[in-house]
Amino acid sequence: MVHPTSSDTVPTHPIRPAPRLSMRTRSALWVWGFLAIPVLFYCVIRFYPTFNAFWLSLTDWDLMSEAEFIGFENYRRMFADPDFWQTFRNTFEYLVFGTPISLLIAFVVAYYLDRVRFAHNFLRALYFMPYITTAAAMAWVWRWFYQPPPTGLINSALGEMGFGQIEFLGSTSNALPAIMVTAIWAGLGFQIIIFMAGLRAIPDTYYEAARIDGLGEWTILRKITLPLLKPTTVFLVVFISIAFLRIFDQVYNMTTNDPGGPLGTTEPLVLMIYQTAFSSYDMGYAAAQTVVLFTILLVVSLLQLWILRDRA
Repeated sequence: MVHPTSSDTVPTHPIRPAPRLSMRTRSALWVWGFLAIPVLFYCVIRFYPTFNAFWLSLTDWDLMSEAEFIGFENYRRMFADPDFWQTFRNTFEYLVFGTPISLLIAFVVAYYLDRVRFAHNFLRALYFMPYITTAAAMAWVWRWFYQPPPTGLINSALGEMGFGQIEFLGSTSNALPAIMVTAIWAGLGFQIIIFMAGLRAIPDTYYEAARIDGLGEWTILRKITLPLLKPTTVFLVVFISIAFLRIFDQVYNMTTNDPGGPLGTTEPLVLMIYQTAFSSYDMGYAAAQTVVLFTILLVVSLLQLWILRDRA
C-alpha cells in the first residue's frame, strides 16, 4: 500500500480570493486618476512660481547676474518708499469705490433687464459686449473720449451744451475717477449676467406667495430677492474686489504718455510691479511687491468671505 508523502497532501485550508474593492473606492480611484494630471499641472504652474516669488523677494537680482540673498532688505526699502504708499492708496481707492459702485449698477440693470421681454437677448448681449472686448482697444477708445476738443467726444459734447472743458486724464483729481469709470464699464456685462442667473434661480412661488399676502415690490425686494441673492452677491464682491486690486490694462493703456497718471495718482500696485521688473530690472524688489499684493488679495478675499457668509 502506497502512503501519500507530505508533498502529496491536500491543503486543509482553501485559498481565499483577494478582497474586492467597493464601488465607492473604485470610483474614488478613477476620479483621482483623472484629476492627477490637472492637479499636478496646476501645482507646477501655480504653487512653484508662488513659492519662488517668496524666495526672490529676499534677493537682489537683475536678470543678468546670480541672485544675491539680502534678507528682508527689499521689504524695508519698500515700506520706506513714499511712492509705494501712494500706489498702495491708489489701489485701495479703486477697491473701496469701484466695488460697491459696480455691484450696485450691475444689480439695478440686471433687476430691471430681467423684467424686459422685448429684445431681451439683444439687450443682454449688448451689455455683455464690453466684457469680451479687448482691454487695450477699449482703453484707447475711452482715452479718445477723454481728450480735449475737438478730438474728445465728451468735451466736445460739453462744449456744444455751453459747459467748460474738463481735464480728465491730465488732472490729479480727475484721472483716477476717469479710469475707474472705464474699469467699471468694462466689467459690468459679466456682473449683470451673473446677477440675472441668480435672479432666475429664485423660484416664482416665493413671489406669488408674497403678492397673495399683499407685500409691495420694495418689501419683496428687501425680504425675498436680496436675501436669496446672497450667494451670488458674495461671489461677485470677491470677484470684483480681486479685479480692482489687480487693475492694470486700463491704467497702462490710458496713461502711456505718463505711466501711472499725473504725479502717480492713478498708478496701482500691478503697474508698479511691472515697471520695477521690466523697466528697472529690479526683480527682487518687484518680487517683494508681488508678495505684498498677494497678501492683500488673500486677506481681502478671506475677510469678505467671512463677513458676508457670516451675515448670510
